[in-house]
Amino acid sequence: MRVSIIATGSDGNCIHLQSGSTGILIDAGKWKRDLEKRLLANNINAATDIQAVFITHAHGDHIKGLTLAKKYLFPVYATHGEWQKISGLDDDQKHVLETTFGKYDSVRIGEMDIYPFKVHHDALEPVGYAIQDGNGNRACVVFDTGQIDDDMLQMMEGNIYIVEANHDVDMLQNGEYSDYLKDRIADPHRGHLSNDQAAEALKKLVNGRGERIFLTHLSSNNNTPELASHAVRMALFEKGFINKRDYFLEVV
Repeated sequence: MRVSIIATGSDGNCIHLQSGSTGILIDAGKWKRDLEKRLLANNINAATDIQAVFITHAHGDHIKGLTLAKKYLFPVYATHGEWQKISGLDDDQKHVLETTFGKYDSVRIGEMDIYPFKVHHDALEPVGYAIQDGNGNRACVVFDTGQIDDDMLQMMEGNIYIVEANHDVDMLQNGEYSDYLKDRIADPHRGHLSNDQAAEALKKLVNGRGERIFLTHLSSNNNTPELASHAVRMALFEKGFINKRDYFLEVV
């Protein structure tokens, strides 16, 4: 499975996943013109290499480029709650992620099966995604969430991890943000993952079988790539795993 991080961070988030002839976007958080340029820079042709768009939640840095979907008439998938905050698409493009007995139903797009799952953020009905192809690959995408619980861990098991590492706890607490904003970011029910939280989750998930890890959505004010990388590498070192030998880590 090919992973292309098209954009990540507070200014916009978008990931392209490709397996065989099937390609999907997770979020579209850059304006359409910028998104098209970034896709082309990654050798992705929007007209042929995208079959659907899946939205994690309807904050602007995740949906402001959905005019791209309108231009190319991609189907767009989101939860009932998040569709309340999304507009501008034709009715036949809108697809609701349904649930059965409290669990989200999977969606089949070409050669991929997409499994939504609940996350914890200050949106109406946010989700993460696990994406599985026919070649034994399973990727998870977890952007904005204040925690990773046991149900999430179960859904995230795979060999490709695209996970938020938003902030360093010390930088956040000692920084210039207001107390309200600090509390909001650190809130487990509506906030963002710290480096330590991401590292702890990956420690539980990674088995040293060449997994690929992408740390995303780093705060420009409350984190650095070095701090995020160090937290994960040290957590995995405790299991005897070394970067570029047992797994492959990239901080985006």
